[in-house]
Amino acid sequence: MLLSIRPSLFAILLPSSFPATFQPPPHDPPHHPTRGALPIASWTRSAGPRRRFIRPEALLLPVQLPPRTRPRREPDRRVRRSARVGGLALPNPARPPGHRKARRRHPRGDHDTAMRRPRQRHVGPEPGPLGRPVRVLPGEPRWARSGPIVLTYAVSPTATIHYLPRGTVEAVFDRAFARWAQAIPVQFTKAANYESADVKIGFYSGDHGDGEPFDGVLGVLAHAFSPESGRLHLDAAETWAVDFRRERSAVAVDLESVATHEIGHVLGLAHSAVKNSVMYPSLSPRTKKADLRADDVEGVQALYGSNPDFSFSSLIESDTTDSGSAAARRGVK
Repeated sequence: MLLSIRPSLFAILLPSSFPATFQPPPHDPPHHPTRGALPIASWTRSAGPRRRFIRPEALLLPVQLPPRTRPRREPDRRVRRSARVGGLALPNPARPPGHRKARRRHPRGDHDTAMRRPRQRHVGPEPGPLGRPVRVLPGEPRWARSGPIVLTYAVSPTATIHYLPRGTVEAVFDRAFARWAQAIPVQFTKAANYESADVKIGFYSGDHGDGEPFDGVLGVLAHAFSPESGRLHLDAAETWAVDFRRERSAVAVDLESVATHEIGHVLGLAHSAVKNSVMYPSLSPRTKKADLRADDVEGVQALYGSNPDFSFSSLIESDTTDSGSAAARRGVK
């Protein structure tokens, strides 16, 4: 059966005083992957036949806005049915510019609801090494190969942003893929040819031909399609940072954190309920969170097995230290 695939979303909401722009790139024409997905959810377009899609995930970035930047907006009741899982609303009553648009794209999209709805994440059939349930996408999609799994990736030579050289972006993704490769027996290599790569990475604006248009500044930040599509798109309208010492914008987003999170979706992971994990669906601006935690590793190893050279000891120690620090900050003994 040929099945269409919907992307995983990595979204951000930030304050802004200027409108979004939409400039569809001329590169990478529309592509509709049909490999690897399992039919786990139905979604009806406003017009056209009923189709079946993988449910995507959304990452939220909570930001408190000053009163003067929160104009009153009437609720948009033209909410269409969506196959998306999470929402783009803030986890508090504040409503930023663009909230009406985010709500229209993501019904029932407040943060608490997104974390509670059981259909959003699929618990793996077996708990991880630490005895906790793992979160993978419904249907447990994964990259399958007859022998050792080798996946190639490439950054588009044309779908770029002017202030970050392609080589710099490639170095960021090299590190992000290497993090996952340490935990699982999957080898990631840079493809010599972009068109032949398993995972294709690029920056796009507006309607860029995959059925998931970006909405400019303050909306969807990036999206990645589940196995075995391999498309990973980032919104070119956002302010991307590789080094916060050089990028002084208050709303800058760490590219490596986003890349690591989206690769998790590319591999088949859903969102995690563990707050310090890479796959947790919330991120603060000017924050770097790219180191895998035990929860991330348990999830990806449930799909691909463990790298023989990997040890959980350092991750468990790190998670325990973080939990203790958080408890101390709350005054918990």
